[in-house]
Amino acid sequence: MKLKLIVVFAIVIVVSAFQYESEKPFVVPKNWPNPVYNFKLNPLSKNKIELGRALFYDTKLSRNNTISCASCHSPYSAFTHIDHALSHGIEDKIGKRNSPALMNLAWQTLFMHDGAVNHLDVQALAPISNPLEMDESIINVVSKLQNSKLYPRLFYKAFGDSVVTGERTLKSLSQFMLTLVSCNSKYDSVMRKQTVFTKQENSGYQLFKQHCGNCHTEPLFTNNLFMNNGLPIDTTLNDVGRFGVTKNANDSLKFKVPTLRNIEFSYPYMHDGRFKKLSEVLNHYTNGIKQSKTLAHELKKPLNLTSNEKVDIIAFLLTLSDRSFLFNPKFSYPKTIFLQAAKD
Repeated sequence: MKLKLIVVFAIVIVVSAFQYESEKPFVVPKNWPNPVYNFKLNPLSKNKIELGRALFYDTKLSRNNTISCASCHSPYSAFTHIDHALSHGIEDKIGKRNSPALMNLAWQTLFMHDGAVNHLDVQALAPISNPLEMDESIINVVSKLQNSKLYPRLFYKAFGDSVVTGERTLKSLSQFMLTLVSCNSKYDSVMRKQTVFTKQENSGYQLFKQHCGNCHTEPLFTNNLFMNNGLPIDTTLNDVGRFGVTKNANDSLKFKVPTLRNIEFSYPYMHDGRFKKLSEVLNHYTNGIKQSKTLAHELKKPLNLTSNEKVDIIAFLLTLSDRSFLFNPKFSYPKTIFLQAAKD
């Protein structure tokens, strides 16, 4: 009898420990590098994350209350959009670029396709103030939130008082975005030795490591650098990438290397959304590269891939899809919060 009680007690401890671990707002996946975000300056808490989640989905952040962060960053498409090449903002104005997918942001130091933002805690200011996106000021956002029925209560739960400030708003948005960690794809299961690749997937993986791994470095599948990948410039947009920020000629036509995680769901591809299919992307790297002074060294010679090898690489890329991330209810629209506010 005593032995049975000890066994039951031990099981309870293990289950409780697992539940506690799973409820942590942020856990560094095994064998991943340490995050670069300084959590000491913005310690995560459940209430601040929930506040940030509500803000992320709230159209009050835009001038006419029609556009939210989620308008261009849907959880079901890896926190980007898939219905058009360039992002659409307030009054259906067309932006300059395709919205980047949002995930694993704690490992990034520069944000946007051109690295114009150097800290996650201020990143939201860019779309809020952009006249083609939300076209609002943080001052007006704070005023709208303070005068709402919902947010003074949420700020009180998060910060101990109901005062809405710009800093609290931005840091709460950061807290929610920091929880967007994608690390449970088939690829991850293979790395954890929980399953194995198919023959085709493994072939694609070997080809990927040989031809793509320098820029799309495991396990984040980006090196977080800015590189010129040989895209012919769109003469309508005339987007010069990183050069627009640094004014350094060596940065001309360089854009941030995107993560390939959940690439199956984050089309269209490239900073301007010019490619709808992964096959088009691979065709670019085999026969579409435009030579220029700043072209990435790795692309000086186009990739020599057969049609079968391209198919194998795509088969591998599909193993980077993380459905537990895409359909995680903790990341979705906070219906309960907004329904309660409507009743009040």
